[in-house]
Amino acid sequence: MKNRQNNDDLDVYVWEGKSDIAERVARALGNYDVDVIRADTIAVSPETVRNRTSIAVISVTAIDKPDFSARDWQAGHGMPVIWVAAEARGHDPGSFPPEYSNILTPDFTAAELRSMIFKLAGELRESARSARASEPLVAKSACMQIFLSEVETFADCDSNVLVHGETGVGKERVARLLHEGHRRYGKGPFVAVNCGAIPDGLFESHFFGHAKGAFTGATFAHKGYFEQAHGGTLFLDEIGDLPLYQQVKLLRVLEQNTVTRLGSATEIEVDFRLVAATHRNLRELVRQDLFRADLYYRLAVIELNVPSLEERGAVDKLAIFESLLAQVLPERGDETPDWLAALVAQTRFAGNVRELRNVAERVGITVRQFRAWDRERIGRIFAGLDDRLERPPAGVERNPQETAERNRIVSALDANGWRRQDTANYLGISRKVLWEKMRKYQIVGQETEVAGEFD
Repeated sequence: MKNRQNNDDLDVYVWEGKSDIAERVARALGNYDVDVIRADTIAVSPETVRNRTSIAVISVTAIDKPDFSARDWQAGHGMPVIWVAAEARGHDPGSFPPEYSNILTPDFTAAELRSMIFKLAGELRESARSARASEPLVAKSACMQIFLSEVETFADCDSNVLVHGETGVGKERVARLLHEGHRRYGKGPFVAVNCGAIPDGLFESHFFGHAKGAFTGATFAHKGYFEQAHGGTLFLDEIGDLPLYQQVKLLRVLEQNTVTRLGSATEIEVDFRLVAATHRNLRELVRQDLFRADLYYRLAVIELNVPSLEERGAVDKLAIFESLLAQVLPERGDETPDWLAALVAQTRFAGNVRELRNVAERVGITVRQFRAWDRERIGRIFAGLDDRLERPPAGVERNPQETAERNRIVSALDANGWRRQDTANYLGISRKVLWEKMRKYQIVGQETEVAGEFD
């Protein structure tokens, strides 16, 4: 049975030398979506592993240089290393400096290997996510400069913040700016949660955590999001999708600043700053009794409205597009033809910066593969861009429960980059069930469009 955690982007390269570890690594990861690659006889470089989560497992018997440097090896191959070495050699700072402390003895178990691999994979993904979040924020338009000045003004306040904005405008980026600008909370963790993608029935476990033995499968104690954010910032994206019964529990934590894990009677004090975000009109939801007024007032001490890409205008559209394109085409990113610049400026991106990023990547891939600014092919990418993902399907009427489920699925897809396996895991359902629900609700997303463009 395949493990439910998605590791489609994870590659494990094995240099076994005179040992027999390659087969053992493959068996240990056989039930996981991991590609195990025997690398003794192939060339691997940072270019090979770009845009992948890649980890090396190396037996010291594969090293034949007496002046070997682990630091040089990682720089040349572009991935962290798990060394399979005798314990004595593992503590030799001359061969293995402290920063390369991932050592397994030759008699390692499958569980030990998996634990180390998935720990490193998680660190790599978080590092990549943080790097994307720290990319320079383009703000050439007057409205965006004014908005960022407002963010800077409120960044060091202790009060809760409610960020409004259309889907894809970069509300999490704004939350990170608020976090980083706080004198105290900015030194703590930043925990981001998409409220629309919390599986039904798992809210308490995710947010409050659980004690060991609290339920079947709880083999260890787990800190919930509230505890994880202690001393830092808790970012709740799409707060408008949080069901009423969960809103009550969130409000209680905000009022008492304590949490109690499932299966425990001990109250734990928590101290964090809450930043919430939504693309929905919470005031209207309050009027419809779909959102608690008392929670709204707790959240909206400070309210910020992120300008849409259309409000920011052509100057920001083009600057963002060229910045994103340069990441895909570092050698040609500054050669944007005039006709393409005009096309970007004239196009309405319903998904805002998120959709613009998707388009820039598709354009970059097209140019890279065909080695030319193919106007016809690139034009086809832009031809179908409109607000089709935002409009309800014509002729379809849904009850509130179906509407809520559709919104939850779309939010989960957004949160996971429209990768279906990741989204299915996030929702706690199978990929097949997710696909059936997408068909039922006529959800057309970026994953299928990108595949169709380049297959």
